[in-house]
Amino acid sequence: MIERAASPHAPASAEEPIVFVVDDDASMRDALSNLFRSVGLRVKVFASAHEFLRSKLPDASSCLILDIRLPRVSGLDFQAELAKADVHIPIIFMTGHGDIPMTVRAMKAGAVDFLTKPFRDQDMLDAVTTAIERDRSRRDEAKVLSDLRAAFATLTPREREVMALVTAGLMNKQVAAEIGVAEITVKIHRGHIMRKMAAKSLPDLVRMAQLLGVGPGSGGAQT
Repeated sequence: MIERAASPHAPASAEEPIVFVVDDDASMRDALSNLFRSVGLRVKVFASAHEFLRSKLPDASSCLILDIRLPRVSGLDFQAELAKADVHIPIIFMTGHGDIPMTVRAMKAGAVDFLTKPFRDQDMLDAVTTAIERDRSRRDEAKVLSDLRAAFATLTPREREVMALVTAGLMNKQVAAEIGVAEITVKIHRGHIMRKMAAKSLPDLVRMAQLLGVGPGSGGAQT
């Protein structure tokens, strides 16, 4: 079972990025470890997918360098296993036996790159930079959505209803008629919603509703 240092919706950590390497070739593990450390990157190496699965993933932006041919499980199958376990870590494949079908399968499944051994150090570093930036963006987006869901949870059922209608484009008087209250009551609810959601404007609130999946009849934010 894969252990995690924090929930998938935890705030993005200030920890330095880390590169994981899974390869049964000790010389390749050493070479990559030295390469990444030479440019100031943290790195942790594993001889097998099983070792990686037993490790605790830190709360930091990261990527996984994965050999396509591993003992007991192929890199492609391991990629699928990670996805099934809801572990979203950008993967860079490397192989000495790559072919087009393998490359296509890996990229379709979300791999960042597919490098054939021997590869240039700069090609690997470029791929790692792209992968870590992708993971950082994903974590930032998850943090924003987590904060929005927490704010949305503070709204009353009526405020959620008003938010759904307002962000769908209805005017205050239309919302009032829809839910059977006075227009001034809708204005008060809107004020509470804007404050609780920390929305700076109606377009800002609309963007939040879109991210949350909130709309008329939605019954609340989607998870």
